Amino acid sequence: MGKKIVGVFGATSLVGQCLLSLLKKNGWKVRAFSRHKTNNTDLDIQWVQIPQSPDDLHAPAEEIVHIDFWICLASIWVLPDYFPMMERHGAMRIVALSSTSIFTKSRSTSAEEKSTSLKLSSAETRLEQWSSNKGVEWIVLRPTLIYGRGMDKNISEIVRMIRRLGFFPLLGQGNGLRQPVHAEDVALACLSALEKTDIVNRAYNLSGGETLRYREMINRLFTALGRRPRLIHVPLGFFSLAVAMLRLFPRYRHLTSQMAERMNTDLVFDYADAARDLNFQPRKFQPNSKDLPI
Repeated sequence: MGKKIVGVFGATSLVGQCLLSLLKKNGWKVRAFSRHKTNNTDLDIQWVQIPQSPDDLHAPAEEIVHIDFWICLASIWVLPDYFPMMERHGAMRIVALSSTSIFTKSRSTSAEEKSTSLKLSSAETRLEQWSSNKGVEWIVLRPTLIYGRGMDKNISEIVRMIRRLGFFPLLGQGNGLRQPVHAEDVALACLSALEKTDIVNRAYNLSGGETLRYREMINRLFTALGRRPRLIHVPLGFFSLAVAMLRLFPRYRHLTSQMAERMNTDLVFDYADAARDLNFQPRKFQPNSKDLPI
């Protein structure tokens, strides 16, 4: 009997890189769909280049191979572009990565962040509707703050700031609660959601195995860097000005003053359902050198 085939979008992402090795170890053959050409010699991973424009996805550009199982690790709002292609391949089950930002950013005063929340919500709704119409099983996973391998956006950016400044600017007391979740734990949840076919049409929150204050999260990053923690308390006005200046550079366009304000806001989610159904057992936040950017 041949290996099971799974189609993967976003395989080059942080969670994607963690997941590929897990899929191989568990007997899956991967067809990784990407808009970019990738050189790969792994016999269990076949990279398929797809058109840059969604309008071209209807064309039979690639060999049609029957693929029952799918995982989307790319931004969930691009997933509807691939519905016709997945249908041609005979999709029967899809696991899609969303985010708890669907809840936290819906309350933001930033139009940009509210837009992100709406995009997540709209994409989840479209996935549910399409799946219902086509008889496809779906599972949506919503992780909190993902970190690991020095490839994430938020934790790694904090580490770079500490290295650059030698300290970390803290708004207020930094009392907001956080639950950072490791990318490898998210990947394990994706694999479990893929294989536990008795679980259908559900959404799960994926948070880390420890709830800690924002300032403690920063302190542990200093420790991982082998440095003594240096947190400097600054007023909101200074933060807003600094963010406005940083946003002039493309690398920091994603920063908002609301990110700083949330240092004192609790962002906590219960993962009991995922623990029960997916055997989700996330690790505590103990970052090491392998989790930090080079």
